[in-house]
Amino acid sequence: MMDEICSKCGLPKNLCVCEQIAKEQQKIKVRVNNRRFKKVVTLVSGFGSDVDAETLSKFLKKSLACGGTLKNNEIILQGNHRQKVRELLLKQGFKEELIDA
Repeated sequence: MMDEICSKCGLPKNLCVCEQIAKEQQKIKVRVNNRRFKKVVTLVSGFGSDVDAETLSKFLKKSLACGGTLKNNEIILQGNHRQKVRELLLKQGFKEELIDA
């Protein structure tokens, strides 16, 4: 059985490096915003189409033990998690100098 081939790099999907390369080039913005009724949320934005934002959103919510959602390619996390999100993004392979927190 043949693995699927990535259309960008030509490698099988299990060996594809497109997402890792995209992670190293993304300018990520992490900011805290106040919502209604004095609720604080952390907004993580700046992902390109090459990064799987859905999987990253699930990873962040699970690691931070908080609720959240993904809207318009922007991750919204309940609570103030600015420093923790920065550390988790570094573990995921994003470059430190490209994370604006």
